[in-house]
Amino acid sequence: MSARLSESIVLRTFPLREADLIVSFLARDLGKLRGVARRARKPGNRFGSGLQRLSYVRMEYFHRENRDLDSLDGCEILRSHFGLASGYEPAAALDYFAEVADQLLPAAEPNEKFFRLLLAVSDYLDGAGEAGIWTAVTYYSLWAVRLGGFLPPMELSEEDRAIAEEMLRKPVAELTYAAWSKHTAIGLRRKLVRLLEDHIERKLLTAAFLEAL
Repeated sequence: MSARLSESIVLRTFPLREADLIVSFLARDLGKLRGVARRARKPGNRFGSGLQRLSYVRMEYFHRENRDLDSLDGCEILRSHFGLASGYEPAAALDYFAEVADQLLPAAEPNEKFFRLLLAVSDYLDGAGEAGIWTAVTYYSLWAVRLGGFLPPMELSEEDRAIAEEMLRKPVAELTYAAWSKHTAIGLRRKLVRLLEDHIERKLLTAAFLEAL
């Protein structure tokens, strides 16, 4: 078992026994991993608030290739999104990002581009707030499908096609479609969610929350 220190993005956490957590996280160098954070649910634990979903952290852990769960030793917060947690709509978008990554990415396969995609859309949402939700969600969905290798030619309206083409050329922060409503690119977004659900062969729980916003 080797000790490692990796830039990581926390995806999901699940309770384990009374005080522990199972943590799913995306390490920049090793890909999606899962580990046990001992006593992480107790006050004054060494993880602090670093295990909030989509926190960008420097994770300390012990990794062994033939084990399903690593042992987490601590983390240092590099960037968090605490400010978004107080709003239902931005929080639902963050949950969507995390669920798609957790379900879509294979275990222990490095994916630098997806790592940078998560950083880009969460940082964009952090700056834009509720006004940037639909831009961030659509951009993320399109690139998740593209990076997953299952983006087929799609029949879209002229406006949706123009949006998709721009999103495939530019970073999210440079898009000209700045002030979107829920109905902007709704056809494109629904097609992308269906592609994701077909690929992972399960319904995305957070997609329904987004539809209800």
